[in-house]
Amino acid sequence: LKPNHLCSSQINGQGSSESKDPGNMRSFCTSLLLLALAVSEADGFAPSFGVRVASRHASQLSMSSEEKKKVVVIGNGMVGQRFMENLLKHDKDKKCVISTFCEEPRAAYNRVKLTSFFDTKNPSDLSMTSEFDENGRTVWYDENGVELLLNDKAVSIDTEAKTVTGASGKVIDYDVAVLATGSYPFVPPIPGKQRPGVFVYRTIEDLEAMLSYAKENNVQSAAVIGGGLLGLEAAKAVKEMNIESHIIEFAPILMCRQIDEGGHNALVGTIEDMGLKVHCNARTESFVGADGTTDNESMSPVSALRFSNDWEDLPVQMIVVSCGIKPRDELAVNANIAVGERGGVTVDEQMRTSAKDVYAIGEIALYNNFIYGLIAPGYDMAGVAAKCVATDSLDIDLGLEETPAFNGADLSTKLKLLGSDVASFGENQPKPDDTDVTELVWNDPFNRVYRKLIFNKAGTKL
Repeated sequence: LKPNHLCSSQINGQGSSESKDPGNMRSFCTSLLLLALAVSEADGFAPSFGVRVASRHASQLSMSSEEKKKVVVIGNGMVGQRFMENLLKHDKDKKCVISTFCEEPRAAYNRVKLTSFFDTKNPSDLSMTSEFDENGRTVWYDENGVELLLNDKAVSIDTEAKTVTGASGKVIDYDVAVLATGSYPFVPPIPGKQRPGVFVYRTIEDLEAMLSYAKENNVQSAAVIGGGLLGLEAAKAVKEMNIESHIIEFAPILMCRQIDEGGHNALVGTIEDMGLKVHCNARTESFVGADGTTDNESMSPVSALRFSNDWEDLPVQMIVVSCGIKPRDELAVNANIAVGERGGVTVDEQMRTSAKDVYAIGEIALYNNFIYGLIAPGYDMAGVAAKCVATDSLDIDLGLEETPAFNGADLSTKLKLLGSDVASFGENQPKPDDTDVTELVWNDPFNRVYRKLIFNKAGTKL
């Protein structure tokens, strides 16, 4: 009703509030009542009168709920969390409901900053959303209508029935499933890996277990197996525990995928200034127990590392294995979803797997026969998958001019590593048969600054 209509019906020319025509007033009141009914129904309120209207409204609500698409995210790590956030931003009309399986006792947190846990020992400082409550949850999930299944590992996916089953026995139907199970630490088959005192470096629980073991067993010295990015982060974690730290690397240099020997020398100098010990070309033969055994059965606590290259045993009371990762693709394997020869779920440019309406993102995804173990490519995959789900499954028009696609990622590395700034980008290790190569090197051993630029011989291409 327009304001001038109200005036003509209710107010006379002399400003009196009395109606000129009671019939018109009755007609106006009837119209107002009908309008109130219509507005209350449209706004989602069932009036206390008009049972037929309330009943019809309840039916519409039920149909609306049934029509929503069900999206199940298997894995609540950094990449799975980013996918959900992206999808919720696209789904402004609430066309889907999201459930996520989380094997760990707390919701998504930042694994990249895992070492900083030692600063405060407060898991909430690593949360991807907000502060954890006593049950490991954050308010973000309730605020966004996301069903969080904590402490519930997804154990099977049925791509025919389109269901996912958790270890708790809970079965959830899906219209779209997203595999974001990530990876697990690779532990070489070294005799003695079963011993107390041998850990991996992956979760907050791993760090808490290391802290507890070190305190209870008065650990003075520890070895970190692996001199790559993860290994050096683990070595920093051990140092933060005020334990003598030894870095054990099979290759001739540290971070052999990112830097060369000159970069290694500069990095090692800084690391050793911090009190850490570096052992390259190491051939670890076994983890020796306190009882002197080197087998796969003894549960005697670890007491030393033994090498096959004629080195003396290295006395340590704790070992942290950080030798790389392996994708957690067992769900896909058991569901007959295509995987790579060395693991990883095969995906296309839209992150789709061989199973209809099943996507894979992050460290589990094998794109172009390559697993991306960095967080930045994982976030890119999450962005692509969210757009594809929004447009293909939820029929949301995002105004895109072309189909979202993941076409590989920049593997540049820039980080603060044990006090050193380390950066690596481009083709930093030319192929041995590439003869059109010349190098420009700046090596300052006094300030431990090492820079190398690789050009073609004409100096026209970096």
